[in-house]
Amino acid sequence: MSGRQTSRNPRIPRDKRVRRTVLAGAALLATCATIAPAAVAAPSPPPSSGTAGTSAVGRIEDSTARTLAASLGDATWRGQLRKAVLGGEEVDLQALSGRTAAPNGKRLTSSLADADRKIAAAKGLGADTGSLLRLRLGDSSMRDDLEAGTAPLIAVASNDDRTGKVTAYDSQGVAHTLDARKAPDRPVYVLDIDESKALAAGMRVLRAEFTARGLATPHADTSAAGEGFAATRITDVELSDDEEPWVKGDAEIYTLVTGFGQDGKVRVDPVEMPYLDEDGKVYHPNQILVNWSNYKYDLADAVMMEEDGSTNYRDLAKAIAGVLLTITDQGSYIPLVNAVLDAIPDDWWTDDPDYVESWYTLAKDAAGRRDGARGNGWMTLEPYQVQGA
Repeated sequence: MSGRQTSRNPRIPRDKRVRRTVLAGAALLATCATIAPAAVAAPSPPPSSGTAGTSAVGRIEDSTARTLAASLGDATWRGQLRKAVLGGEEVDLQALSGRTAAPNGKRLTSSLADADRKIAAAKGLGADTGSLLRLRLGDSSMRDDLEAGTAPLIAVASNDDRTGKVTAYDSQGVAHTLDARKAPDRPVYVLDIDESKALAAGMRVLRAEFTARGLATPHADTSAAGEGFAATRITDVELSDDEEPWVKGDAEIYTLVTGFGQDGKVRVDPVEMPYLDEDGKVYHPNQILVNWSNYKYDLADAVMMEEDGSTNYRDLAKAIAGVLLTITDQGSYIPLVNAVLDAIPDDWWTDDPDYVESWYTLAKDAAGRRDGARGNGWMTLEPYQVQGA
């Protein structure tokens, strides 16, 4: 989990979990005037020309899926993998292959380690991120057939949502086309990325990049001299139901909070939300969303987004910074939601950081329920005073 715990419950069916990632931020053009929250319409995501299958991460995963499918021809390895999948929610492939007695074990471990390094690089993460590739059973309905010895197929979680199709491979290298909305009658192993680990590493990259570009300051400034600070915290939050394919895994939630810093420059603060595992469920996190000591005005914005595996965090930070750094303090608050969304390249909108929700002009004294501008979620907020040391 890379430095944090999650509230995942393995008993919760995977097809009921949230497959969204929340990114809270803010943006509008510097030339626009202050806009009342009720007058602002949430932007729609631009049409996408890219697909997950053609992303750098998608290509690496697809190649790895083919290699892994071919490896199932080894009975020893096939049995170890089946036992691991049935015994746990997700299997660390590199770690498991390193323990196998199968003849091709060392070669497979080397191949998986190389794929992990390439995925980390494609996501803009550090070389020390470690293993990211995970394997899981596509749906709980497949357990009986897998236990009975039915040969599984291997599919990649990051197939393009729009096609309604999933490509899976058998041990002979034959590609099978499956319905993305209906789980097949035979077992399917789904190759995915450890989103918790990737997100934690990605948040470190975002904070470092935003700080380097003047959009944030180190966390030490939030409680200078041991003093407390005024905050806004989330007491309740819910995301609407979605209809993601069975093949898709959990997506991690994070929030970019954006406003004008004490120096008058736009700043961005990423906030992780690891507890949001299920859609249609109300959570009560009592989580700090905004630390008002970081902001000049008593207003901030928030944008919700989903990270589905292909996000390059370094490029995301550069793109957002490139737009926000052109916005200057006009002496009154300017909403920033649209600018953050406009900064994201059009070809990132398919199976990358998917726009989920946004909140314009959150006030320091805001209390009560706030529905998102897009209608996909809501939060209950309250002012909160964090006591000093």
